[in-house]
Amino acid sequence: MDDIFTLVKEGNALQVRVWLDNTANDLNQGDDHRFSLLHWAAKEGRLNIVDMLIARGVRINATNMGDDTALHLACSHGQKEISKRLIHNKANINAINEHGKVHFHYANKTYDDKKEELINMGALVTIANKFDETPLDKARPKLRDQMRERAIALARDLKKIPYKDRSWLGCKTRSRDATLSRHTGVEINQLDLSVILSSSHSGQTWKGIWQGSEIVAKKLKLRECTVRMSRDFQEEFPRLRIFNHSNILPVLACCNKPPDLFIISQFMTHGSLYNVLHGETEIVVDQNQALRFALDIARGMEFLHSMEPMIPNITLNSKHVMIDEDLAKINIDDPKYSSHDVAINGIDEDLTARINMADYRFSFHEKGKIYSPAWMAPEALQKKPEEINIKAADMWSYAILLWELETREVPFADLSWGN
Repeated sequence: MDDIFTLVKEGNALQVRVWLDNTANDLNQGDDHRFSLLHWAAKEGRLNIVDMLIARGVRINATNMGDDTALHLACSHGQKEISKRLIHNKANINAINEHGKVHFHYANKTYDDKKEELINMGALVTIANKFDETPLDKARPKLRDQMRERAIALARDLKKIPYKDRSWLGCKTRSRDATLSRHTGVEINQLDLSVILSSSHSGQTWKGIWQGSEIVAKKLKLRECTVRMSRDFQEEFPRLRIFNHSNILPVLACCNKPPDLFIISQFMTHGSLYNVLHGETEIVVDQNQALRFALDIARGMEFLHSMEPMIPNITLNSKHVMIDEDLAKINIDDPKYSSHDVAINGIDEDLTARINMADYRFSFHEKGKIYSPAWMAPEALQKKPEEINIKAADMWSYAILLWELETREVPFADLSWGN
């Protein structure tokens, strides 16, 4: 069978869907030039596959080695419908590639009739590329006048924005090369563990480096590790390697060396949603951001509920939801940034909530104990696991999360709980 990149290029939607249905496949992986699946689908005009990838939560603004986004490729190859679809799904219309070009530099090939609409959406018409050409310079004379008039009507500054090398900003979201998603079992000496982030009833969490990436390694807390526990651990952890949904944080690998059992996942700078809402962070969660978090969590839970069989031991609460960002966090007040850098580079922290599969409770771990019951449905507290309606119980937990997002209070903080 052809590899996934070939299937996408050829437009084999059926086989692409089969590939995506395998949760161990990483839809954000890149080829040797860091072209993602979305890059190739946009370039080759495979609208049905673009829709499929967007529905799965692909990174819209991932860049290849030339800093092209999928929108750059769609525009430069005249894929009008795909360009519109990407923009509708929050593609950064002012992203710059290595030639200093925004997608608007290529827009003559795609949507002359939509340029005023793009200007309304914030597209910059006076940003210069390496060759000192702006989108206005590249437009046909009649359209150039219309674009200029529209920009003036919106009180836009028509002074040329000079080209400068922005590669040092380090705010690009590279298409992951899936190096980490290829691994399953690793040796503990392969992990450069540097500092303990936390210790809890379930285990000890370390920060470290693995395969050049920042990771966290959670060591399960066990009174003793039997041969059977090691075997169950090996059987259960592969189900947690869900790489094809943007609102799921997968387990990358495990280290199964009794008495030590480690599960490894990506490091999240902002930590958990609980930490963001109730801890000391710089993140301001306004009403719009709270709504985005709520939608992210709903999408993640919908995906988990669609799995057959369902993963039974995932409990939904704000401690088990991690906050990620697509773009690197930078200080936009730093004087080295121009007044246009935020618009040009999309430096606006696109925060995403992701359900942490590393918080799965293994069948042999903490049996008969319940923690963080404030988010749990009454039936989940009172009935045996096999008697619980998991989807209904998750809906209760989600309602508590919505209350928490709205009030910014810890649920039932006035009550004391026993295990």
